[in-house]
Amino acid sequence: MAKQQNPYPLRMSIEVMAKLKVVAKSHGRSVNKELEMLAQEDIAAYEKKNGPIVVENP
Repeated sequence: MAKQQNPYPLRMSIEVMAKLKVVAKSHGRSVNKELEMLAQEDIAAYEKKNGPIVVENP
């Protein structure tokens, strides 16, 4: 697994975190992996609409 280069402390409401835990558990994922999957899905939708995002030195 790649080392996390930019740790980002995520702040969200207690209610949203509680709901996210339920969703993650229903998908058999950790909260972290669920957030990663949601981000990947959002990026894919963005790129479908706007074209590829080019990132230098990811």
